[in-house]
Amino acid sequence: MRRSLPRSGGLGLAAISYVAVDYLRHLSPTWHARLQPALWSVLALTAVARVPFYKHWSAEFRSAIPFVASMVFMLLALLYEAVSVRSVTAVLGLDWHREAAPLPDPGQWLLLDLNEKLPQPLVDLLRARIIGLHHYLMLFMMLAFSVLFDSVTAPGLGLGARYMFTMAIGRLLRAITFSSTILPSARPWCAASRFSVPTHPHPWVQKYYVPYTDSDSIRQVLNLDMAYADTGEYLGEHQPDWGVMSFLIDFLRPTASDDSSWFSLLKKAGGGCNDLMYSGHMLVAVLTAMAWTEAYSGFSSVLIWLLVAHSAQREVREHHHYSVDCVVAIYVGILLWKMTGFLWPPKDKERAKRLSRLEKIQSRLVQAAKDSDMAQVRELLEGVELRTQEGPKKRPIWVVWIFPCVTIFAALVIVLLAFTLTSDG
Repeated sequence: MRRSLPRSGGLGLAAISYVAVDYLRHLSPTWHARLQPALWSVLALTAVARVPFYKHWSAEFRSAIPFVASMVFMLLALLYEAVSVRSVTAVLGLDWHREAAPLPDPGQWLLLDLNEKLPQPLVDLLRARIIGLHHYLMLFMMLAFSVLFDSVTAPGLGLGARYMFTMAIGRLLRAITFSSTILPSARPWCAASRFSVPTHPHPWVQKYYVPYTDSDSIRQVLNLDMAYADTGEYLGEHQPDWGVMSFLIDFLRPTASDDSSWFSLLKKAGGGCNDLMYSGHMLVAVLTAMAWTEAYSGFSSVLIWLLVAHSAQREVREHHHYSVDCVVAIYVGILLWKMTGFLWPPKDKERAKRLSRLEKIQSRLVQAAKDSDMAQVRELLEGVELRTQEGPKKRPIWVVWIFPCVTIFAALVIVLLAFTLTSDG
């Protein structure tokens, strides 16, 4: 049977090199400017050089539609999340964000306590910005490209489809979660510095929330089960002309001084300011670690999980999230990844298919071995390998040549976009 390439530490070494070279931006910007383009070029050329030797393009072709569908689903989920991020920030107005006290977070207290007790070099390591959102995305890209070297189970597009589909579900659940109950930010100054929204709350909030924030009024609401306060005249809302998208005005709350379109406002939403349960950064980190562990277990997977833990404590340390946001993101990411295994079958299924093929040719294989016909043995075993991975269906010659080129080009474009759009975290 044809042996696949040994799964050595090549992929892990490439991943560690990428993170280390990118961290040079903090230590030596000059060397970073020299080494990072060189590393990108080496990785891209190495991947492209393996394309002519890749034998699983039929499997990739079958995964193309699920991959594209997963990408569209993820983009729609991100759009919904962006609307939700802007909405939960705008609905209460900037005055509430300035005045609302952060929630008590024992995780933050623990990290401050450790700063006083741990050796200073270790504290500096915990504070260091070793890895960010774009690193995890790039690590996954490297993992998906490693299918060209037989480091992970084909198809690579199947792995990508699972990653994006799981990400989309996670982002939808996240948006639904933080929209359900609005929590104050761990950074009270954030909203006023990043968002251009009215200082006063939305009329809905003025009617149903503002009059009922003390214990007596809340008790009265419970007794009557209705809003009883006379709120008088509501402050007016700016109403731009967004055409068919005007229904978003109540959610995005643009100001008269900001004549941006609805799409421009969504692009400025960023990661939001008030606490967004659960952490989106940690969801990306956990999904990358889960994909890496399932596809390429070993020392590099342990290292990535250590980086995930480092990212979690930094999120809490820098008050981007409360501890609960990181804890929930970790177990939600693990559970979601386990639930979407149907999009990218694990290796035991591939092994089962191969064993089934071997059973069907067992008598012919034994006879060829008795006849010492090694050429026949080799042909039978290679047929098992190819039929298991490729399937019997033949593709037109133009598909055989064009599809790999389009796939690699599109993948490289996605890599560049992912790095460009997320390089600031």
